[in-house]
Amino acid sequence: MNQIGLVAQSPLDQFEIIPLIPMNIGNFYFSFTNPSLFMLLTLSFFLLLIFFITKKGGGNLVPNAWQSLVELLYDFVLNLVKEQIGGLSGNVKQMFFPCILVTFLFLLFCNLQGMIPYSFTVTSHFLITLALSFSIFIGITIVGFQRHGLHFFSFLLPAGVPLPLAPFLVLLELISYCFRALSLGIRLFANMMAGHSLVKILSGFAWTMLCMNEIFYFIGALGPLFIVLALTGLELGVAILQAYVFTILICIYLNDAINLH
Repeated sequence: MNQIGLVAQSPLDQFEIIPLIPMNIGNFYFSFTNPSLFMLLTLSFFLLLIFFITKKGGGNLVPNAWQSLVELLYDFVLNLVKEQIGGLSGNVKQMFFPCILVTFLFLLFCNLQGMIPYSFTVTSHFLITLALSFSIFIGITIVGFQRHGLHFFSFLLPAGVPLPLAPFLVLLELISYCFRALSLGIRLFANMMAGHSLVKILSGFAWTMLCMNEIFYFIGALGPLFIVLALTGLELGVAILQAYVFTILICIYLNDAINLH
């Protein structure tokens, strides 16, 4: 019984994938799971927010709080694209803006949604963040080939390198280039999973001490409780920061592919 209780209270239980609507098509498993549900909720919330703000033909002349929030996020990502991507005109840069904006808002809403009790943190799963990072990185590579053709391979060989060292440097640069996509997904997954696990562990410890009948344990629980409150605020900042870091790295990698830096 004690082992069952310990397993039930594991801090990793919050990351469990649960099939809500089991679906099997041949040998393939296409179940609708809790990550699918919360990604759908994130998308629905964002689309409803945009719809109610713009349903009057572009919003109010004097913006309310929600319209101001959307305009702030829009301007923030637009300035980020303009500052980080060089070598292109403003109109060409805005070709990449919708994809970058949607990526930033999707990650931001998923991360913040994970802070709600009894919800699910979609970005705490490696396969989801890896699929997102690799799909974006493949798109960035395609943009590089479209702009430079086979000359894009010069990105792997810095200028002025001695010929005997060229094969080794090309191999190292190729490995480094491929690991960009891997590190992009791992960074987001690791930060979200580690932060939520730590908050869960300390919350369980503080709650156990608060439930003790002795006054000593109750007073001793105040320390972990304050730490949990501080960590919750820190995790809220990490949720916003990780969406920003993911987005700015996309802009940097896109700039490298366009300008061969």
